[in-house]
Amino acid sequence: MTELLTAAQMRALEQAAMAAGAVTGRDLMERAGRGAVDAIFAEWPDLAAAPHRAVVLCGPGNNGGDGFVVARLLHDWGWQVALYLYGDAEKLPPDARANHDRWRALGPVLPFASAPTAADAADLYVDALFGTGLRRPLEGELLDWVSTRAADPQATARTVALDMPSGLCSDSGRALGETAETVRAALTVTFHARKLGQVLSLGPSRCGKTVVAEIGLAHAPDVSVARLVEAPDARDLSKADGAHKYDSGHALVLSGGAGRTGAARLAARGALRIGAGLVTLGVPPSAQMEVAFQVTAIMLTRIADAAALAQALEDRRLAALCLGPGMGTDRARDLVPVALRAVHAPGVVLDADALTAFADAPETLFGLLHARCVLTPHGGEFARLFPDIAERLTATPDGGTAYSKADATRDAAARAGCVVLLKGADTVIADPEGRCCVNAAIGAEAAPWLATAGAGDVLAGYICGLMARGSAAYDAAATASWLHVACARRFGPGLIAEDLPEVLPGVLADILNGG
Repeated sequence: MTELLTAAQMRALEQAAMAAGAVTGRDLMERAGRGAVDAIFAEWPDLAAAPHRAVVLCGPGNNGGDGFVVARLLHDWGWQVALYLYGDAEKLPPDARANHDRWRALGPVLPFASAPTAADAADLYVDALFGTGLRRPLEGELLDWVSTRAADPQATARTVALDMPSGLCSDSGRALGETAETVRAALTVTFHARKLGQVLSLGPSRCGKTVVAEIGLAHAPDVSVARLVEAPDARDLSKADGAHKYDSGHALVLSGGAGRTGAARLAARGALRIGAGLVTLGVPPSAQMEVAFQVTAIMLTRIADAAALAQALEDRRLAALCLGPGMGTDRARDLVPVALRAVHAPGVVLDADALTAFADAPETLFGLLHARCVLTPHGGEFARLFPDIAERLTATPDGGTAYSKADATRDAAARAGCVVLLKGADTVIADPEGRCCVNAAIGAEAAPWLATAGAGDVLAGYICGLMARGSAAYDAAATASWLHVACARRFGPGLIAEDLPEVLPGVLADILNGG
């Protein structure tokens, strides 16, 4: 998976490389500037075809130094460049000051207060104000400039941000301060690796298209580094020649009562389509006839109460359970503890009603969970189980590094003692050991059609099916989230939840065939 770095992790990599003598700060700044110009010309070839006008806005730190390099390179290309400095040149860090002085030999450094806001003042705006170094809200003339630009949609069209749009926290994708105002970029050129804030919260909408420019640093193997979920390995999804159905596991999905079985049937269909060898729906007596008329390949068993579930779990071939979709909170309160206390500890996915049932006493649930469990809350369910964590996540960040969705999911996983998948376009998955990944359905990977009833039930089924096949909880959650989005994108507009399992075979075939 691709790294998603925090500002501190990025600084540590840079400092390690400089301490080892592999590179200097000036080298990194030059490479960043050249990478930015290359990305600009790749995104807008017409800008490379002839000289144009650029406005470059430099800040008081090393991000400003990157901006001085970009200004110099564009000037050398024949551009007219107007450069504006926010801050005091005398207080620039040494490397940034050196590039400031190189620029001064080519053109003036203008005061930020005179920077133009109109979109037609230049063909390109370069935001090199703060990058990943921002630790306080925008204010004063800087806030006024950004707010004026934000009010003009045309102003975004040719705005490029270096590393991060100014005003946006690079670790969380959240805007600092009450105004929630940031630069809005059409292109963000980030260096070495993507940053967490580019895929979380406001990040995707404020960054525009994000391009990574390599600057010659080593990559980070540390478990504390979050990763971007990518297409699963075909080897993890294939089945061996001559395999028996029980080699791919038996999944049990528990249903609610009559008139409430649709969600569980969606989950069961998802588990079957993703490759579980057998899938059984466990239903109360009142729903048995209803479900029998609706399913064929999915098997059916009567599970009236906790005692019946305990008896069913004596079958050690049951590899994974899914509880929650359409289950009803009363039934969930009775059956979830039995599922979690099963002697042979099958994988357990808890979704929807299985989470809401414990909103009044989440500690009771946490005391039962084990390492083979996955919780799949949406934002509301997350807030009911982890109210203090959710409060931190929604509080207005006013300085420092803002608390992120990744932080929140990691903290929740540590408290629950199992994998937590916090849903959204920026779905975050974490485990108790601190591993974290983000499935970012953004930009070209966006799947807005997933905002439809039942889509989450299918996701729970996908995870359950993968766990039945033998995937570890964290891996199953990550793979399922990627496949879920891939199915939605493959189907496109008009998607309803029933379509997701039906397009999955095509998605799997593409992966298995190397497409």
